[in-house]
Amino acid sequence: MTTSMQGKAARRITAAEAAGLVKSGDWVDYGAVLSQPDVFDRALADRKRELREVKIRSCLSLRPRAVLEEDPQREHFHWYSWHFGGYDRKKHDAGLCHYIPCNLGEISDYYRRFIEPPDILVLKTRAADANGFFNLGATNLWHRAIASRAKIVIAEVSEGFPYVCGIDNGLHASEVDYVIEGDSGSPPELSNPPPSEADRAVARLIAAEVDDGACLQVGIGAMPNAVCSLLLESGVRDLGIHTEMLTDGIIDLYKAGTITGSAKTIDRGKMVFSFALGSQQLYRTIDRNEDFLCCSIEYTNLPHMIMRNERFMAINNTTQMDLQGQASSESSGHRHISGTGGQLQFVRGAYASRTANHSSVYRRPMNAMGSARAASCSTSRPAMWSRRPART
Repeated sequence: MTTSMQGKAARRITAAEAAGLVKSGDWVDYGAVLSQPDVFDRALADRKRELREVKIRSCLSLRPRAVLEEDPQREHFHWYSWHFGGYDRKKHDAGLCHYIPCNLGEISDYYRRFIEPPDILVLKTRAADANGFFNLGATNLWHRAIASRAKIVIAEVSEGFPYVCGIDNGLHASEVDYVIEGDSGSPPELSNPPPSEADRAVARLIAAEVDDGACLQVGIGAMPNAVCSLLLESGVRDLGIHTEMLTDGIIDLYKAGTITGSAKTIDRGKMVFSFALGSQQLYRTIDRNEDFLCCSIEYTNLPHMIMRNERFMAINNTTQMDLQGQASSESSGHRHISGTGGQLQFVRGAYASRTANHSSVYRRPMNAMGSARAASCSTSRPAMWSRRPART
C-alpha cells in the first residue's frame, strides 16, 4: 500500500466517491489539454444540485465538459481557462467561461507563489508503473506545480493514454491521495486545417530562412504546419526541436529524418516539448519513444532557457498586425479567441539566441543523434519535494 505525502494511505475509490470530496466554494483543478479528466467530470456534474460556487481551472478543452453542459445557467459551476480551445471559445462567447490572463511559461510559478492551494487536483494519467509513477503522458506543463500545492490529488488512470518519456513527467504514488478508474479510449485528436494560399505564401518565405541545424519552435495552426510540409521538400538537415506544443507537422519531419537534434546546444538528440496535441499517429509515435522529452513549461517556455539553443527560430501564427509591427494573437477585435500562450516568450528567446553570424558555423556532427542529457521513460524522483497543505 502506498502512502501519500500527508501520511495517509492512498486508495482506490469510485468516480462518484471522488466527486463527493468536492464541497461548495472549492477550487478544483482539471489540469490541461489531454490530462483533463472525463469520468470524474461526469460524476461531478451529477452532483450539481448539491453544490454551489465550485470554481474549476482548466486549459484548452478538447471535449465537451459535463459540468458546463449540465449547468448552462452557471448556478453551480464556474469555468476558468488559461488558454482557449475551440470548445472554451464557444462557451466564452455564451458567457460560460472566464479567461485567466497569463504568460503560459509562468503558470508553474503562479501556483507555487501566488495562487492559494487548490482544494482538489484531478488529472488523467497512466496507471502507476513499476517504479510507482503515474505517467502524465503527453501533457507535463505545470501539473507537478499544482500537485505540490493541492490539498487532495486524484489520478484518473487511463490505459488509452500514451506513456511519454520526460523529465519529471509523472506523479509518484506518494504524491497521489486517490486513484479512480478512467476510460480506456484513445485521447482526443486535433484536426489540422488545410492551409490557405496565403498560408502557403507565408510558409514559403519562412521555410527559405531555415538553415541546416536550426532549432525550431512550431506553434498551432495551418501556417506553421505548412512550413513543416515545405521543409520536407527543402532538403534542410539536422533540425532540432525545443517547443511548447508538439504537432503533427513536427512528427512528419521526424519520420522523414529531417529532425535529428544532432546540432542542438542543449538536450542534443532529444525533441523537447511540454505538451503534444494532434492525431493518433502522433500519440503512437511518442509512446515510450526516448527521442522525445516531455518537460515542464518553465523548462520549455522561459526565454533564458530558450536562448540557450543556438540558431533558434520561433514560428507562430498571429491574427492581426499593424504597421508598427504590433501583433495580436489572442483576440480578434473585442472577441477573445485563445490566449497569450507561449508565443511572446518564444519570440524573446529566439531574439536572444546566438546565430551563425556571431557563433561558430554549423558543421554536421559525425554521430546523427549525438549525445543526449540523461532522461528516459522511467521518470526519476524529483530532487526536492514540496509538502502539500492539509485539507481543512
